[in-house]
Amino acid sequence: MIRSMIAARYDTSGPEAGRVRIVEMDVPEPGPGEVLVRVRVSGVNPTDWKARVGEGLTTGGMDWVIPNQDGAGVVERVGPGVDPGRVGERVWLYECQWGRQHGSAAQWIALPEQQAVPLPEHVDFDHGAGLGIPAMTAHRALFADGPIDGDVVLVQGGAGAVGHAAVQLAARAGARVAATVSSPEKARLAEEAGAGLVVNYREQDVVETLRAWAPDGVDRVVEVAISANLATDGAALAAGGTIASYGAPDGPLPPNRDLIAKNARIDFVLVYTMPEEAKRAAVADITSALRDGALRPLPTRRFPLEETQAAHEAVEAGFVGKVLIDVP
Repeated sequence: MIRSMIAARYDTSGPEAGRVRIVEMDVPEPGPGEVLVRVRVSGVNPTDWKARVGEGLTTGGMDWVIPNQDGAGVVERVGPGVDPGRVGERVWLYECQWGRQHGSAAQWIALPEQQAVPLPEHVDFDHGAGLGIPAMTAHRALFADGPIDGDVVLVQGGAGAVGHAAVQLAARAGARVAATVSSPEKARLAEEAGAGLVVNYREQDVVETLRAWAPDGVDRVVEVAISANLATDGAALAAGGTIASYGAPDGPLPPNRDLIAKNARIDFVLVYTMPEEAKRAAVADITSALRDGALRPLPTRRFPLEETQAAHEAVEAGFVGKVLIDVP
């Protein structure tokens, strides 16, 4: 039995805080209700680099952290209370490092079995490692109030990881979907994901274009940058519409007469703290969409484990697509 592994790790304080290095560690033991997963690919999200540099999610009380919330691999052992039949399962992982030191940038990880979700046979590890946080965030932003069949949905930033998943999940659920983008490359990604209208906000008037396409307005906005887009969202919304913002505002949001007049609502979405039943629903729907071939991956950029910090920096720099880390 292998007892040691390599992992990417950084200190959370001191002169080396935030600098990722490769270390050798003991392979963790799966506890009650846990599985031990041999990680093949680790996915990088904005929250991962932000936590490493001291922004966003806290790592308080942790002297060191193995980063990254998402990943994919194979179940190798199970802890007490877990079906031994799970050994050998190919799985996608989510919230690996939420409230814990040990994320997916390591050869092995032990985590609660519900956070290791079976991958359909035709779905590869790359796709699985890019699902977790973005797809679950998109699901909550879309379905927090129930079904959206027949609704008009606007996805602000339709080529980002959350936006790309939101376009696909909304279209699959029967919504008419519009997406905003900032370049022809991103427009292509949004169109291929199933957006019926794609608006390049650098070249077109978003509200005017949306109103021509959906004269009664949009029922739901999936919002990445609420501070920048609040006025546009208010003008585009239908009466009683909702803005579901997964991006934190830059500061206080100003009063908006459109939102007041339309009895509109702003909801905020943070996947880590959303209700457990919402997480279960998201996992079930995402897995069903994978099975049906209705959830396609973004283009990828790959890094070896020893370049984990460079992978974080690629996400910070705004790479269009999904950044993945190959775990040896």
